[in-house]
Amino acid sequence: MKRYEVRFLAGAIDDLDALFVYIARRSSLEIADSYLARIERSCLSLQSLPVRGTAVTGDVSGLRTMGFECRVTILFRVGVDRVDILRVLYGGRDLEPSVEEFPEQ
Repeated sequence: MKRYEVRFLAGAIDDLDALFVYIARRSSLEIADSYLARIERSCLSLQSLPVRGTAVTGDVSGLRTMGFECRVTILFRVGVDRVDILRVLYGGRDLEPSVEEFPEQ
C-alpha cells in the first residue's frame, strides 16, 4: 500500500497553536494536549488513505476537507506523494477565505 508523507503547513500549525491556547485557558493543559494529539493522529492517518472527506470544488486540485469530532474542519491537499494539512479550523469557521489562500501548485 502506498504511503503518503503528511506535512503540516504554517497555517495549520498556527491554527493548532491557537486552539491549544484556547482550550488550555478554558480547561487545562492536559485536556488541550490530549485534544490536539487526537487531531494530529487523525491527520497522520491520511498517510495510508488520503482521499477521504469531501472534495472542495474550485481552482485548487486535490483540495479536501474532513471533520473531526464535530467541532473541527481539517482542510488538506492531496498531491502525488504527500498530503499537506493547510488549516485546522475550529468551531464552524467559514472555509471560503481559507480556500482562497492556496493557489494551484
